[in-house]
Amino acid sequence: MASPSQNFEAAADFALPDISRLRIVRRWHIGRWLAAGSIMLLLALIGRAFAQGQIEWAYVYRFFAVPAILSGVMNTVIMSILAMALGIVLGVVFAIMRMSDNPVLRGVSIGYAWLFRGTPVILQLLLWFNLALVFPVIGVPGLFEARTVDVMTPFAAALLGLGINQGAYTSEVVRAGLISVDAGQYEAAQAIGMTRLRSLKRIILPQAMRVILPPLGNEFIGMIKLTSLASVIQYAEVLHNAENIYYANSRVIELLIVAGLWYLVIVSILTPFQMLLERRFARGAAKRR
Repeated sequence: MASPSQNFEAAADFALPDISRLRIVRRWHIGRWLAAGSIMLLLALIGRAFAQGQIEWAYVYRFFAVPAILSGVMNTVIMSILAMALGIVLGVVFAIMRMSDNPVLRGVSIGYAWLFRGTPVILQLLLWFNLALVFPVIGVPGLFEARTVDVMTPFAAALLGLGINQGAYTSEVVRAGLISVDAGQYEAAQAIGMTRLRSLKRIILPQAMRVILPPLGNEFIGMIKLTSLASVIQYAEVLHNAENIYYANSRVIELLIVAGLWYLVIVSILTPFQMLLERRFARGAAKRR
């Protein structure tokens, strides 16, 4: 049997080479550089086309803050908030109905989501705006009646069309959040004598909000842009007012750029608020990766 000294000498004969003086050579990612270069070249060509094209940028600056455009921006924000609020209320109600044991309530909720998610938003807006062709008069006989054409203004038609359509999508978002809560939370609430509605309000919904808020925030950003469809029923949002201006001065591209810039401004302002809400409701959850 070999002694320890002999084993050490044998190991020394197979010692690893000294790599302390080797230089680390950075690997060149040729594919990445080619892709980045192609993208930068494409962006430069697009920028050059806009800079040298038949665009009078002076008109963009001139009409960016005119009263008609600012009024349209305000109407866009108001409609987005009100329609989203209506969509959230409807979404919560129909999500709870979807999870009910009552087959009638569950069937109505499924039919609501199927109908309003399956038809285009612009079609729904036109139907609401032309509701007088189906119901000339609306109201409660003997108490209140009015001509539908007087009630269904562009504002009312846009609010109903956008809000009810949004409710169909929001109901699925809320339902996904409710399902994400562990079933033991429902059982614990029942064990301490809470009613179903009270447990939803005090226990289930607060926990589900961290799942609901991110997609709901995206839905709100989409709602801001979706209000542009209300221009087809003459609602005076920013795109509709921009169209009225370029019908008069024929500066189509310039006014469309003005409207697009305002949409970007609104989204850029509201996005940080969405992030703050998400962080607030994510407190106590597992650390984000």
